[in-house]
Amino acid sequence: MSKLKDISWIAADWGTSNLRVWALDQNGNIVKTINQGKGMSALLPNEFEPYFMGLIEKWLPEKTEMECPVVICGMAGAKTGWKEASYMEAPCSPINPDKTTLVQTMDQRISVRILPGIMQASPSDVMRGEETQIAGYLSKKPNFDGVICLPGTHTKWVHISAGEIISFRTFMTGEIFQLLSEYSILKNSVKSDKIDTDSFLQAFEDTYSNPALLSSKLFGIRATDLLENIPTKLLKAKLSGYLIGSELAGSKSYWLGRDIVMIGNDNLCDLYEKALKKLGLNISLENTQDITLNGLKQAYFNR
Repeated sequence: MSKLKDISWIAADWGTSNLRVWALDQNGNIVKTINQGKGMSALLPNEFEPYFMGLIEKWLPEKTEMECPVVICGMAGAKTGWKEASYMEAPCSPINPDKTTLVQTMDQRISVRILPGIMQASPSDVMRGEETQIAGYLSKKPNFDGVICLPGTHTKWVHISAGEIISFRTFMTGEIFQLLSEYSILKNSVKSDKIDTDSFLQAFEDTYSNPALLSSKLFGIRATDLLENIPTKLLKAKLSGYLIGSELAGSKSYWLGRDIVMIGNDNLCDLYEKALKKLGLNISLENTQDITLNGLKQAYFNR
């Protein structure tokens, strides 16, 4: 079993709202993990290093002649992150170790590099973090040719061919769902910890077939709550179904006739999978944490 003395390098997935950190040995085996750290939005740029060191210092010797390499993906490389990491432009490989950004740290025991995000000129689009998940998947399936869907706050649909990200499109479905369910007139109508599958699929079909009516359908949730005695779990399901229906109508050029791999939160992926199966499509699912770490390993071992 690996011990603290076996730690050779550290990997981190630093998102907007959460931080995951792995301490690894020279073969990429996990020695220690941290699964719940502060995300980028909770820190100022000058707070990243002291916060990160507070988490990992116990993994480092007091003094060393060798720096411990740290490889980070995600929002730590945003303008308001630890240090801005430039974008690579699609079409391109998801990871290029030569394009990483070196962070000048106060503590000399670590050498921090942040992976670049990817931009697309037309239509304008960007990603940070998802490219590492894509690299992790392609490390397992290098010959994959199809579409990877990454459901989340900002869902990505990504066309992959010959080991490259060819193009992608982002949909703010998750953020819109959060805003509507927490801050709009719908907030009291959709308070529920559960989602009814039948109501979700019915709502999904409504806006998939006619996405122009999305705004009207959304207000219909409020009206239904006022006029009918319907459980909130059904109304929450409608909200989710309407939004995902509109997204799948808009992303049809990506998924139609292609193999689809889905990487993301289990509960959210389950909804997307149900909707896509309703359209007669087969989906394969991948674990987010495993795939992300695989991508970070690709960046480290191919540097």
